[in-house]
Amino acid sequence: MIEIVWEILVKQEAQGQFELMYGPGGAWSKLFSESPGFRGTTMLHDTHNPQRYLIFDLWDTEDQREQALREHVDTYAKLQADLERWTESRVEVGVFRMRAEATVRPRGKPGQRTRRSVR
Repeated sequence: MIEIVWEILVKQEAQGQFELMYGPGGAWSKLFSESPGFRGTTMLHDTHNPQRYLIFDLWDTEDQREQALREHVDTYAKLQADLERWTESRVEVGVFRMRAEATVRPRGKPGQRTRRSVR
């Protein structure tokens, strides 16, 4: 699997429209929802810079992504035009393949004592 990562700075007055486009059931996910290999989109919103978002598009392969872009060229162009109006900048950070996934064990509840192993 691959993830395409974008960093997008959204104009303050357009944040609602932007979030609707990339959010659950939005135009972006609907565009590719029937495309083979599309696994979904994740949107992260920066807690310190309210204009900054990271978008992660998950695909099985780059070839499937490229094929979907060719098949939906007109609709994709319209979405890109909307983004131009709503954003200050858009940078494709890159295309990434997962190499490892960390597992984090949940901690106990605050104030709860944990058991320690004794040697």
